[in-house]
Amino acid sequence: MNKPSIPKGTRDFGHEETSRRNYIFNTIQSVFRLYGFQQIETPAMEQMSTLMGKYGEEGDKLLFRIQNSGEKAGEMPEKGLRYDLTVPFARYIVMHRQELTFPFKRFQIQPVWRADRPQKGRYREFYQCDADVIGTQSLVSESELIEIVKEVYRRLGLRVVMKINNRKILAGIAEYIGAPDKMTDITVAIDKLDKTGLEKVNEELMERGLSAESVARLQPILALSGTNEEKLQTIENLTRESETGKKGVEEIRTVFGLYNTTTREADNDSFSVELDLTLARGLNYYTGAIFEVKAKDVQIGSITGGGRYDNLTGIFGLPDVSGVGISFGADRIYDCLSTLDLFPSESAVQTQLLFAAMGEDEMRRALSWANKLRNAGNRVEVYPDLAKMKKQLGYADANHIPYAAIIGSDEMTSQTVTLKNMVTGEQRAMSYDELATFIKKNE
Repeated sequence: MNKPSIPKGTRDFGHEETSRRNYIFNTIQSVFRLYGFQQIETPAMEQMSTLMGKYGEEGDKLLFRIQNSGEKAGEMPEKGLRYDLTVPFARYIVMHRQELTFPFKRFQIQPVWRADRPQKGRYREFYQCDADVIGTQSLVSESELIEIVKEVYRRLGLRVVMKINNRKILAGIAEYIGAPDKMTDITVAIDKLDKTGLEKVNEELMERGLSAESVARLQPILALSGTNEEKLQTIENLTRESETGKKGVEEIRTVFGLYNTTTREADNDSFSVELDLTLARGLNYYTGAIFEVKAKDVQIGSITGGGRYDNLTGIFGLPDVSGVGISFGADRIYDCLSTLDLFPSESAVQTQLLFAAMGEDEMRRALSWANKLRNAGNRVEVYPDLAKMKKQLGYADANHIPYAAIIGSDEMTSQTVTLKNMVTGEQRAMSYDELATFIKKNE
């Protein structure tokens, strides 16, 4: 018999892990709803024609293909597991456009799959939590996404830096270094700067056909430092001959201005927004602002990313519909919160009380009282077997249940339970009303 296993890059989640993941999902979802986003879902599988060519050459290599989906060979189009939630969302918009009011604000919390090499913080199956606004070019949407990121991580207690760039600025840089036709090659290479280092990036740029002169002109830009405004002024001077580059600088300035107007407090040590001219985001569909968020206290990759796309629906037959979105990587956020011990106490989700019965009549009493307590909103279990009391109380201990209500012959006679504190060992007799009041006070 083969030993049970799961595919590399996937994980099982037990009760505690699932509760913690739900804490992340609920936190993100509650912030999305504050800004008027509505929830949708799309299928796990999409037509390969929907997915291919949308993620750049690197992304296309990571698509999971479904080899056998139940149809005869050649009968149906090839299918694949979704790589992200944005492309399926664009397909959804085109198919359901008659039912929607634009601008349309949607959020989606579902798993995605990538045929990547598993490593710390990188999985083959993981959840994304996306929020997108589609049907408007207004940069107010970008400023609201910054606010959403700020509020989500404030609630989670994570210190983060949000890095911002603009693909139009990158196009202007490509023009400035004399390689306007190498925009995609430049972005794919410099997107790896944090992972591989400057030397490897320069090697890849040369391999992709950039001249030594172009690579040399790029170096001061990759090393640019200073305040956001100082960087903007420098890049504005360098790209002044590029209409596209000037437009990108103008857009970034507008977003910063809107964000500074709406926020009531300056960026601080817990949250900061930084213009990063090396940020590229390798996905081909981005056309404007691009975002990436990194934790300040954990060495892990991006935990949130996104950007503006002006014509993603065009490939599905609905041109000129602009959108912008953000995606939270729940699995990496989980790893960050675990590393920093930032999850709240599990007491809010665990069982509050276990009934332990010593006989059949006692079991019936336990079931009756337990149902009344549940109807009042309490989380209550009844140990299902008439086992020795040591075993029943051992179950409470093993599952971190703080209180046990013991019912024996004496308790049947007095219409009470003996309530035991499983931490201190303290015991006291209680009527049903006293028990209900006590449990409610000690949630």
